[in-house]
Amino acid sequence: MKNHAGEIAALVTALCWTVTALAFEASGKRIGSLSVNFIRLLMAFFLLGLFNYFINNHFLPLDASEHQWFWLLLSGLIGFTLGDLALFQAFVEIGARISLLIMSLVPPIAALLSFVFLGEQMGMKNFLGMMLTLSGIIIVILGRDEQRQPGKPGFKLAYAWQGLLLAFGGALGQAGGLVMSKYGMGSYHAFSASQIRVMAGIAGFSVLFTFWKKWKRVAAGLNDRKAMLLVSTGAVFGPFLGVSFSLLAVQHANTGVAATIMAITPVTIIPAAVIIFKEKLKWKEVIGAILAVGGVAVFFL
Repeated sequence: MKNHAGEIAALVTALCWTVTALAFEASGKRIGSLSVNFIRLLMAFFLLGLFNYFINNHFLPLDASEHQWFWLLLSGLIGFTLGDLALFQAFVEIGARISLLIMSLVPPIAALLSFVFLGEQMGMKNFLGMMLTLSGIIIVILGRDEQRQPGKPGFKLAYAWQGLLLAFGGALGQAGGLVMSKYGMGSYHAFSASQIRVMAGIAGFSVLFTFWKKWKRVAAGLNDRKAMLLVSTGAVFGPFLGVSFSLLAVQHANTGVAATIMAITPVTIIPAAVIIFKEKLKWKEVIGAILAVGGVAVFFL
């Protein structure tokens, strides 16, 4: 069996993003999603700096080349600032379920961008795995819909097109960020590359907060101890571990394959929802989880 370091890193990424999603949801309800995103990026910057200091003997990634700095900064702006900004607004416009459903387009978008710009190829086995995983994710998310009225046409556009476009923008931002990261990173250390991306995200949100005059919200959030504990958890498992492992994944695996494995987060959240929030599973969610896990298994065959 060949080395599957990239695929394993992608699985770890999905688990990390599961934890950070739960922490983000809880803290976002207390102090607002934009404040949470900025604060956790700030925390992640220092966590990555300390990690790099002990591993690579430097706090800042000053050993990166101009090529790496440019593409990783651009990746951070596209992925963290623009992509997340669009996604968070989509949550408001059309809700998290439909937004996450559209975010499942990240893998094929990433694969298409990698094919066009990086010349990556995907075999039939990888396409089969991607289709199984995406099918599982879609079934799980659609299975959680409690608001659809009986008799409504299945393909009728029942949500605001503005929200749908925002969610698609979020998917495009995440996919584009992954592809730019792979192109810019090369063989560079993934955690140092993550710090560069986080720096770009912090800079981008700083400009937005200044323009929108939202700094008071950030200050208020810093005084909420419970929110800060949740944000700290999100920072460790999100921009610190999650993003770094995602870069390891695209560094050592096909971008489309890695993106697909990382996209199983809506499925990995189910056990936490059952244990923590006491939610009851439906048969569609069970089938979706089996399909998604089966799709991931195909990548390892």
